Amino acid sequence: QVQLVESGGGSVQAGESLRLSCTASGNTYSFNCVGWFRQAPGEEREGVASDSTYSGAADYADSVKGRFTISRDSAENTVYLQMNGLKPEDTAMYYCAAGKWHYGCGARDTLLLMFKGQGTQVTVSS
Repeated sequence: QVQLVESGGGSVQAGESLRLSCTASGNTYSFNCVGWFRQAPGEEREGVASDSTYSGAADYADSVKGRFTISRDSAENTVYLQMNGLKPEDTAMYYCAAGKWHYGCGARDTLLLMFKGQGTQVTVSS
């Protein structure tokens, strides 16, 4: 049984930063793709960032490029999303996702990964 638990969300002002964490437990040995997606009320889900051990590369949605950085600590089974220069349009529930992908995964592919967390809310006010 795999569990993903996110933390680090909160309410901030525009321009500030947050770091989200996602810790995985259970049988995670087969994961080669981890990432984050988000969903704002009334909006479709959006893949935000991914990190692939298959390709060795990270991928980001255009909306967050240059502001968000994904990283992972394999020893701790934890994935991070550093979010700088937050904007009101970044307000959403952020979800961690992980799983096995057939090739290098992109940010959009995070929506299709097998395992997902319960989410952590990020609210950015202007």
